Amino acid sequence: MKLSELTSYNPITVQCHDNPDPDTLASGFGVYCYFKALGKDVRLIYSGMRQIRKANLLLMIEHLQIPVEYVSSPKDNPVKLDGLLITVDCQYGEGNVTRLLADEVAVIDHHQDYVPDRKLKNIASTLGSCATLVWKLLCAEQFDFSAYPTLETSLYYGLYTDTNQFSEISNPLDLNMRNQIHYDKALITLFRNSNISLKELEIAGISLIRTTYNEDYEFAVIQSQPCDPNVLGLISDFLLQVAEVKSCVVFNELEGSGDIKLSVRSCIKTVTANELVKFLTDKIGDGGGHLEKAGGTISRRLFEEHYPTTHSSAYMNNRMIAYFDSYDILDASETEPNLTGTAMYQKEHLPYGYIIPSDFLAADTPISFRTSDGLLEQIVTPELVLILHSNGLIHPTTLAHFKHTYEITEEPFFPDSEVTECLLKNTFNDQTTDLIPLARICIPDEDSLIYARKLTRKLKLFPLWDPGKYTVGNPGDYLGLLASNPKDAFIIRAESFEKEYTAVMN
Repeated sequence: MKLSELTSYNPITVQCHDNPDPDTLASGFGVYCYFKALGKDVRLIYSGMRQIRKANLLLMIEHLQIPVEYVSSPKDNPVKLDGLLITVDCQYGEGNVTRLLADEVAVIDHHQDYVPDRKLKNIASTLGSCATLVWKLLCAEQFDFSAYPTLETSLYYGLYTDTNQFSEISNPLDLNMRNQIHYDKALITLFRNSNISLKELEIAGISLIRTTYNEDYEFAVIQSQPCDPNVLGLISDFLLQVAEVKSCVVFNELEGSGDIKLSVRSCIKTVTANELVKFLTDKIGDGGGHLEKAGGTISRRLFEEHYPTTHSSAYMNNRMIAYFDSYDILDASETEPNLTGTAMYQKEHLPYGYIIPSDFLAADTPISFRTSDGLLEQIVTPELVLILHSNGLIHPTTLAHFKHTYEITEEPFFPDSEVTECLLKNTFNDQTTDLIPLARICIPDEDSLIYARKLTRKLKLFPLWDPGKYTVGNPGDYLGLLASNPKDAFIIRAESFEKEYTAVMN
């Protein structure tokens, strides 16, 4: 989605997430400026339980002249907006943004895609900040930044704060913006050194000396005094710098509502912060974020309905233990395969499609595509092969595995009749490619055998083709191990296993 695709709407409301941070303010300001320059009736707003009171944000709003408004919207009587609503640095319907009613909704974000069916959206989850995405969208429209002289400083500060002072930058587009943008160094220095007040420093210090630490799972839990939700993030960022702490949750109970605000962090590949916060808020709240950083809110009413006799601190500790106890881990590159409890199966000789992305994309290009697990991000290498199923879903594999287990043809592949397209997105430039016209047929070899066993517990599998990220197998799914190389492990969904595999009789 381009910004110019939204110019038919009027009026337009740009919404930052609740408890705004510099990235959402900068992103919202950038989108606001674009439509303002076109003469649109446009507003920049945020909502939530409380108004901004953090020192650096107030300074940012004042010095960069960001016209953001606070809108109170009760859950039982949400505000109705005319025209188009654009949520920035968040996704409509998620727990970190108040749900306002609007005629049409668009999403601009850089977190994991939680709204796969929304048509008006641009989500670039490989970027370090939403500000980078907005900068790219503005550049694509040849936006005149000189007409809004404070905007570039705003976008720079958004990237700076969301990438831990640039230390977490990896995407070339983030680097491009950082190097090309013009910003006011004096203002950045002022904002950077105004993160917390003396009172918040006291709250953070008291919180840190009351840390609860679990040695078995190397996690920490802190309950802080009431404070600006952004301070929770500062506490959790600092806590994660402790050598013994590999993941943590910092929380407090909000004044007035009693709702519980969480900040979650992880620095190990076996725990993603966005998955952990979903587990902590399951059925009683909501949350989301990145692999390393996430946040969420628990409803006091729902908490008391589900856990009427449990204190919030005990809940956090017990729930963290339950999370770590809920799954097994298999790292295919490090663990020798265990064939106990497996049986041998053969894949049905059904036609699949295949694509080798390096045939039409440069090496190291970041891409994303739809799998049975949702949206998956990969980097193009000569060894990456994508297998297309007849239902339009994709799964990645290695070239070596592909050549060993499939008969390769040059015949065109046609999925089920109801599948009209199968899209691969270049997340560097947002260009999409329909893979169906490019796909060719491959058929499993007659001797392509696997060992498989049904999962009775959740499994986090780090496959050979992507040892840095895990695929989740749930109870009822199957763990497959290639018979010719049992270290080549993969998850097979229960519904697919029954259709695509047949037991081999001894």
